[in-house]
Amino acid sequence: MANIYDSAYDLEKAIRGSEEFQNLKSAYDAVMADESAKQMFDNFRNTQMELQEKQMQGQEITEKEVEKARQVVELVQQHEDISKLMEEEQRLNVVINDVSRIITKPLEELYGNPDNESNE
Repeated sequence: MANIYDSAYDLEKAIRGSEEFQNLKSAYDAVMADESAKQMFDNFRNTQMELQEKQMQGQEITEKEVEKARQVVELVQQHEDISKLMEEEQRLNVVINDVSRIITKPLEELYGNPDNESNE
């Protein structure tokens, strides 16, 4: 039987070689090559992380912070390169979520899935 870690590293290589990852990397490189896009994207990521940290610490997010985040999101969505990066990231996330469902299937079958009574 193959070593489970070898299989995991094979999966990593497959993800790196996938069209979805290659498209994401190209979109990321395009954003990083444009200084104004990079600044906008970094601001977006920092805003996201700050809000996530506050949530994880149980702190309340103010209406002002929500509005600031909304404005940052609207701004980055209007930038063509950043918008493409976000789309490509979403496509790769779909693949990773599908893979996660596949590799956790033995646990789901063992314990059952409370959300779905009928196992596939």
